[in-house]
Amino acid sequence: MRLVEVRAGRVRAFVDREGRPWRSAIAKEPLSGPVRVDREGLVGDEVADRKHHGGPEQAVLAYGLGVYGAWRAEGHELPCGSFGENLVMEGVDDHEACIGDVWNLGGAILQISQPRQPCETLARHVGSDELVEQTWALGRGGWYLRVLTPGSIVPGPIELLQRPHPGWTVARVLRAFDQARRHPEEARAASALAQLSPPWRAKLALKAGD
Repeated sequence: MRLVEVRAGRVRAFVDREGRPWRSAIAKEPLSGPVRVDREGLVGDEVADRKHHGGPEQAVLAYGLGVYGAWRAEGHELPCGSFGENLVMEGVDDHEACIGDVWNLGGAILQISQPRQPCETLARHVGSDELVEQTWALGRGGWYLRVLTPGSIVPGPIELLQRPHPGWTVARVLRAFDQARRHPEEARAASALAQLSPPWRAKLALKAGD
């Protein structure tokens, strides 16, 4: 696994396909040199919607570089950064990264906390509701990380330090949430993962009927 790019963005004004204004920091630009990360995320990165995004459990968003190749093969020409990710990673994707994985990224220690839930902001950014539906179905939303040890992040090798929940991939937990009504036992099992963020544990338990 390698970290290929580190990205950050400021809150900007946009206009959607219907001409309606909206604001977001989903458009991230590549950064050069070491980038400081603390419990709230990358220094210089902003969050527009604090109700649904940001905070220690969603400090940093990661996405797999190889997933863009899969999208292109399926007819979606998406440039790197289209999913609003802070970290572009090579050699890992949603079907390999597991909840609770602890990684060393050049000095800072981060842990996967939850899947990224595809939402309206993503649909607006990529200009396609259909692609967001596919993101749910294919488990390609990316994943959030909490910062265990603040420090500087630099592109280079990623060291896996711990994997407390092998088998519980990011894609599997996203699917458990999406299909909780039909498969409550899977959602209930996912809600018991100790390293899954508290909001996701609560949402999964609720959808499972607990």
